[in-house]
Amino acid sequence: MPGLHIVANFSVASADKIEGHASFKTFIESQIALLGLSKVGEVYHDFPGGGFTAVVCLTESHLSIHTWPEQHYITFDVFLSNYMKDNRATTRLLYAAVQQFFKAEVRFEQIIDR
Repeated sequence: MPGLHIVANFSVASADKIEGHASFKTFIESQIALLGLSKVGEVYHDFPGGGFTAVVCLTESHLSIHTWPEQHYITFDVFLSNYMKDNRATTRLLYAAVQQFFKAEVRFEQIIDR
């Protein structure tokens, strides 16, 4: 299999980190560097009244996040592939780091070998 795609819905006790994208952007950039991934583009958007959406394109594929602070809710997905090496462990590490960053509880999770 060339890659692993994880799609999840999270709930969080505190909406502090999901009202705007700044802390997530700093966190995810550090994770991308730590895991040796290669960012090729990104889009972040904060919504009036709170919440944000973001997509980060990687040479390995992508990650995306959408937040609803009024509902303490996040949707997140990450897909990493690489024809030269197996990135499934890296996908799981990044996913776990995001879950820990938000102190999130998994409401839905789908793991797809691609």
